[in-house]
Amino acid sequence: MDQLDKQLINLLQKGLPVCEQPFAQVAMELGSTENIVLARLQLMLDSGLLTRFGPMFDAACWGGDFTLAAMEVPEERFEEVNQIVNSFEQIAHNYQRTHRLNMWFVIGTETAEEIFEVIENIQQKTGLTVFNMPKEHEFFVGLYLPV
Repeated sequence: MDQLDKQLINLLQKGLPVCEQPFAQVAMELGSTENIVLARLQLMLDSGLLTRFGPMFDAACWGGDFTLAAMEVPEERFEEVNQIVNSFEQIAHNYQRTHRLNMWFVIGTETAEEIFEVIENIQQKTGLTVFNMPKEHEFFVGLYLPV
């Protein structure tokens, strides 16, 4: 990572400009070009330095919903169940944890009712219980990790 990569990561952690050409605006702020900024982002994604680059939407504002869910998956079935869970387009994140409830994932849907449909379908396909843990309060954590 060189200085431009670090500046790009630091700048984009604070948000992408809302304008007709956001990457051109970012490039101008960094003294670079839009093509270089886009190429650098792609290189960081391809190398795994960045695992994701994209917007964060508040589904509830659009009538949708999110929930955190967890499952207790037998270790010998973990990969099988992981593939089943990830086959649902509504799964936003899926992580293995060292806990009795060893699979945790986020379900994001277009309607609040769809959460329950997805949970029921996962339970039917896996034969395992899905524990639904909807948020009670929302907190905004302005996490900024300067590079």
